[in-house]
Amino acid sequence: MNEEYRIEHDSLGEIQVPSDAYYGVQTQRAMDNFHITGIPMSHYPKLVNALAYVKIAGAEANASLGLLAEDKCQAIVRASEEILSGKLLDQFVVDVVQGGAGTSANMNANEVICNRALEFLGFERGDYDQLHPLNDVNMSQSTNDVYPSALNIALILEIRELMEDMEYLRKAFSKKGREFSDVLKMGRTQLQDAVPMTMEQEFVAWSVMIGEDIQRLNEAQSLVHEINMGATAIGTGLNAHPDYTRTVTEKLVEITTLQLVSAPDLVEATQDTGVYVQLSGVLKRVAVKLSKICNDLRLLSSGPRCGLNEINLPPMQPGSSIMPGKVNPVIPEVVNQVAFAVVGNDVTVSMASEAGQLELNVMEPVIAYSLFQSVNMLQRACRTLADKCVSGITANRERCRELVENSIGLVTALNPYIGYEKSSEIAKEAMKSGGSVYDIVLEKGYLSKEELEDILKPENMVKPRYVKRS
Repeated sequence: MNEEYRIEHDSLGEIQVPSDAYYGVQTQRAMDNFHITGIPMSHYPKLVNALAYVKIAGAEANASLGLLAEDKCQAIVRASEEILSGKLLDQFVVDVVQGGAGTSANMNANEVICNRALEFLGFERGDYDQLHPLNDVNMSQSTNDVYPSALNIALILEIRELMEDMEYLRKAFSKKGREFSDVLKMGRTQLQDAVPMTMEQEFVAWSVMIGEDIQRLNEAQSLVHEINMGATAIGTGLNAHPDYTRTVTEKLVEITTLQLVSAPDLVEATQDTGVYVQLSGVLKRVAVKLSKICNDLRLLSSGPRCGLNEINLPPMQPGSSIMPGKVNPVIPEVVNQVAFAVVGNDVTVSMASEAGQLELNVMEPVIAYSLFQSVNMLQRACRTLADKCVSGITANRERCRELVENSIGLVTALNPYIGYEKSSEIAKEAMKSGGSVYDIVLEKGYLSKEELEDILKPENMVKPRYVKRS
């Protein structure tokens, strides 16, 4: 045997595997077959760790049921715990998008754990007569229950972090809103002047929008706690002990501290990817809302001389290679682009879920990749938007007041006092003459100066106020 390689075999024949590798023949084949994204499984350590959790639970369940020797069980557990400690991550080399419903990912884990466990038992890597990646590490398991169960565990952990990042952004908007509590500005509908509001109300509304999406994400996450361990190939539990499903689920709950539950119907759970469609839809909702907020930030900061210019975004970098002094809203722009990618990933998840056939959906790897990419991009987008944009926003207070005072939208506040017809008349005249609503109302004698100033007082225009008509 060449010092650089060892020879391993599977049902297709022999193949060379690097002698220093912990992975084996099926992982090597997957590396040769799947040059798709260029992103290995190691890029998603929570998925790798989730596979390790599943293998620990499987080994302990099999040992407790008298199916796996205790020394083998302990070696498998010890090797898996090394993965959880951050070791061996570089051995998870299979491309995240792969054919075979995740078989290559499962085998990557089986082989790495097996070869490290062999060393703990005092044997050489590849000596599968002593401990086998399939007969022992994968005992009572199939890719079809291991991969989705590990995916669910990893998603729960990732979503928790995303909710933390969203909460961080929500608080940033809320804090900035309180800072702007005394800033009166024009609200707008259809990009036209509407009625006055405070800038606090605008920023707090964004905070509430994000808070609502945190709740929706938490609801979607609860559905991901259902797993199908013990289903083996199609949900019938073939080759697994009758008590294996209950035992392995209990072990997983114990070692992950997650409230995982076994699916009530394992045949249904093995083929149904509806939970991923649901989760992806919520991620799309988060993305769409964030993108809408970023659109607003870009509009409100537009200018600085020829736009709304109500707020200033912190300058992050020069904005042009040809226009000196130009500074662009680059942080909202990049969050917009993240949103577009998440929406695209949602389409991928939908199509991949629809593509399931009969008792299995083989498209789960691209579902996993799409979901992880969406979650991770949204995580970073929330932090980036909070730290590099929202926290540094300032208000152009005088500009905001000027726009309010010159806005025709003020006539809306007069409706309860002088009626819709007279208010419309004033609005048309103000538009035609360029005069102010305030001056025209006084000129026509519809209201006294004292009445008008009370009606148009900022604090009276930004909250409900009952008016009893005479």
